[in-house]
Amino acid sequence: MFDAILIDKTGDAQTVSQTTVSEGDLPEGDVLIDVAYSTLNYKDALAITGAAPVVRRFPMVPGIDFSGIVRESSHPDYAPGDAVILNGWGVGETHWGGLGKVARVKGGWLVPLPKGISLRQAMGIGTAGYTAMLCVMALAQQGITPEMGEIAVTGAAGGVGSVATALLASRGYDVAAVTGRASEGDYLKDLGAKTIVDRAELSGKPRALGKERFAGGVDVAGSIVLANLLSMTRYGGAVAACGLAAGMDLPASVAPFILRGVTLVGVDSVMCPAAKRREAWLLLAKELDLAKLDALCVELPFDQVIATAPKFLAGQVRGRVIVPVSPDLG
Repeated sequence: MFDAILIDKTGDAQTVSQTTVSEGDLPEGDVLIDVAYSTLNYKDALAITGAAPVVRRFPMVPGIDFSGIVRESSHPDYAPGDAVILNGWGVGETHWGGLGKVARVKGGWLVPLPKGISLRQAMGIGTAGYTAMLCVMALAQQGITPEMGEIAVTGAAGGVGSVATALLASRGYDVAAVTGRASEGDYLKDLGAKTIVDRAELSGKPRALGKERFAGGVDVAGSIVLANLLSMTRYGGAVAACGLAAGMDLPASVAPFILRGVTLVGVDSVMCPAAKRREAWLLLAKELDLAKLDALCVELPFDQVIATAPKFLAGQVRGRVIVPVSPDLG
């Protein structure tokens, strides 16, 4: 038996509780892991509150990522005692996730813990940080270099935005951190942001083409914010889109694409191929300033996760939220 957060549903009524479940109820997989740390992400908050139909199978242990130690394995790449990370693959949606003390998953979903990063720091990075690195990689692959100009990061005070700001700054980019929380200005500048942009500047009715300002961007918002960002992107620029915090629609024009040669790059972290995942994690271990990582992380006790989920959706949580599950593991 082990402690877990469990989401269940009867008819249209969803229930969430911190409870004890049996290891015999764990889903199929070839690696059994003792979970050290998990996180609270936007998607986890949606699942726990039921604000969106994230969970597709009940009952479900949420937690879209975790770090831990392999206890048992029949997978050729992993052995008992190995330190591992998991992000995505439908975990916390269709397969039991990291907000429980034990997890059983497919070995092909795992990434070895890179040298130089602890199990706790791995979840300080988490799915949000790994997604941020995929976005930074996407901009680099599009040829967006620091000398080309400012890079806008929307939702900059959130998990993806915070890490993206730090990563871009470490690579020498001038980061324009877009936020609706003016009080977070000092925090964002400490992460490396050059300028702070009021979200209101990207929240009005989008124009087909706005004044050219940004060389590129990392967008977690979608909808009107992304449409405005595209209209304000300079000739030959690129925007990496990875979120939908403002909505799934895109009320934009084709003008930025056909008149300015702007590229919109979709970034998916859930089903991202294993080789690209490993590349992203190795780059994170090499490039992310761990002192900055500590500054953007907070710890949330396991027994406060359920109560905190609504605050996360209300935009009242800054940076990365680490959940110690069995921190004594390392």
